[in-house]
Amino acid sequence: MTDRYILLPGRDTPFGADLDASGCNFVVWAPDAERVELCLFDSKEQEVARLRFRERRGHLWYGYVQGVIPGTLYGYRVHGPNAPEQGLIFDPQKLLLDPYAKALSRKLEWNDELYQGDSQQMMPKAIAWEDEFDWQGVSSPRHTDANTVLYEVHVKGFTQLHPEVPEQLRGTYLGLCQPAVIRHLQELGITSVQLMPVASFMSEPRLIQLGLKNYWGYNSLCFMAPDPRYAVKHAVTEFKTMVRELHRAGIEVILDVVFNHTAEGGQGGPLLSYKGLDNRSYYCFDNGGFGPDFSRYSNMTGCGNTFNVDHPNALRLVMDSLRYWVTEMHVDGFRFDLAVSLAREGGEFDPYGGFCKALIQDPVLRNVKLISEPWDIGPFGYRLGQFPTQWRELNDRYRDTVRSFWRGDMGRMAEFATRLLGSRDIFPKSLRVIHSSINFICYHDGFTLEDTVSYEQRHNQANSEENRDGHGHNLSKNYGIEGPTRDPKICRLRVQQKRNMLATLFLSQGIPHLLAGDEMGRTQLGNNNAYCQDNRISWVNWQLSEEDEGILAFVKQMIRIRKSAAAFTELHLADDLYFGVRRHADVVRWYHPDGNELTDSDWNAPSAQALVMEIVAAENQEHWLVLFNASGYAIHFSLPEPGGKTCWTLAADTALQDGKHLLTDDFPQLVAVCSAHAMKLLRACPLGGCDIN
Repeated sequence: MTDRYILLPGRDTPFGADLDASGCNFVVWAPDAERVELCLFDSKEQEVARLRFRERRGHLWYGYVQGVIPGTLYGYRVHGPNAPEQGLIFDPQKLLLDPYAKALSRKLEWNDELYQGDSQQMMPKAIAWEDEFDWQGVSSPRHTDANTVLYEVHVKGFTQLHPEVPEQLRGTYLGLCQPAVIRHLQELGITSVQLMPVASFMSEPRLIQLGLKNYWGYNSLCFMAPDPRYAVKHAVTEFKTMVRELHRAGIEVILDVVFNHTAEGGQGGPLLSYKGLDNRSYYCFDNGGFGPDFSRYSNMTGCGNTFNVDHPNALRLVMDSLRYWVTEMHVDGFRFDLAVSLAREGGEFDPYGGFCKALIQDPVLRNVKLISEPWDIGPFGYRLGQFPTQWRELNDRYRDTVRSFWRGDMGRMAEFATRLLGSRDIFPKSLRVIHSSINFICYHDGFTLEDTVSYEQRHNQANSEENRDGHGHNLSKNYGIEGPTRDPKICRLRVQQKRNMLATLFLSQGIPHLLAGDEMGRTQLGNNNAYCQDNRISWVNWQLSEEDEGILAFVKQMIRIRKSAAAFTELHLADDLYFGVRRHADVVRWYHPDGNELTDSDWNAPSAQALVMEIVAAENQEHWLVLFNASGYAIHFSLPEPGGKTCWTLAADTALQDGKHLLTDDFPQLVAVCSAHAMKLLRACPLGGCDIN
């Protein structure tokens, strides 16, 4: 059977498997190897040929194999010294995946028994992939930052329970682009879905032993291969189909990418790819007395290892991967998990080091959305506001401030106002665009919105870590009862607080980020670290209660208001110099409920829990008032004059189910009552009325 494959002289570029009409050129990086063997397999993953590369240039091994056709399965066996003290751990018994694999024969699943000895049966095989895909002339919608509304989605969890998605497509790439799903996203007003990791990944051996699995996918291996577990048949083709149909609907696709660590883990972890090719270069190690201590993998990620993007070859792999996703898979941007670990050089964070400079100058990548998770767990790892200007950054201080203000914490009013206006204390007005802040109330790692108003303690017992995992500082409140309740008073207050936080999110400067399901009351039953829960704890429930329907309608209303009003998407204040000086600068004024403008003493009053924000967007002829009342009692607000032949018209009231009726019919026009734990949005409209949303 091996006669069908003939090894011929090849070329040393590009990396990976490069098909042509007669065969395939293979290139792999293995600088310390003594021998590299290419293993070819049939469709049943039985080995049919093993070819030893004869050509080598520097750190590269390569060869051209005549007879390889699209769909051929392959892997590598690498021979070399086994000297762990030197970081060399070659083992030819372990079948290794190509770091440049574009597709895998099946999902990567840990099996301790099959890994022992020869690992061939456990390992999926890379596919020599050639995909002639018809994009049908559909291109990216390319939304501006001002118009962007992010929506964080898990490919499986979002559609696994969707009644209008065909059962065979639920939990898949194709399920995510079904008409009913796209209709939900469009009606909601979403511009960009941010997919939790879809690159091939593996559940940690520890989780397998506990009968659990890595559901979130933050344990990647092959950075370019879409995970087959979300495919019906062909992951690459189905992923492209999903992107095409979302683009056709005007929705961008952002990938959450995990380059900070890999599924190979730390000391004693398995050889799946990088360790068996070049352990010393692909990973970071702690310092020893005379150089790296190869017995201790650096763990700035909390996941056992840290990928060494500081090394030229590892950086090249990351950059090639990003370009591949953009040019071949047509994605629109990336959210970088633990991005600080990628921007470290010599262990120190450098926002203008190799990784960041490579992105800035790259002609493909400099034009896509770049979002950082601006921290890792290494030394001085919290770097919010310190990434280059082209980046947008997850703002956890926004989350914490909004949560604490609305639950009634004292002394948070000044910081709350700062977050509303784009967190200019973090992103300086002269250096960073107003959209630098990614504003969020909830993210995948933490409480859902429903759980934020229902639990004060995490309830992570299902994770089998004795409830020690997950964050203990949640800034949540249960309003009297821990967990679900039928108490009508508590239920009303919980719904109202959800509206408060959602309305705040969509009226803030910056880019709003919504966690999928928060618009429908999704709960994880108090689990704030559901990374290993591939079940109903994590899946979105599409059977909505009347209360859930109300929240959904409210979110749609707030997104419509945001999109129709430049005042909430792109304010340009007189001292905001990023775009230069404007002829007609926007104006923001702040008032005490009695109608007087706030003074320093008002801002710093420890008991202050109510304020008014007035926005005059002169260039767009918009005039808005937002009344915030985080206190436990109703407040009469004295309103400023709307000016001209206009009157204040209610656009939204979080204390009302439908948000359409004033509570103040018995009061003069310049007095409004804001209920306890509520906010009101008013617009100055002509006496004949105006279209608010």
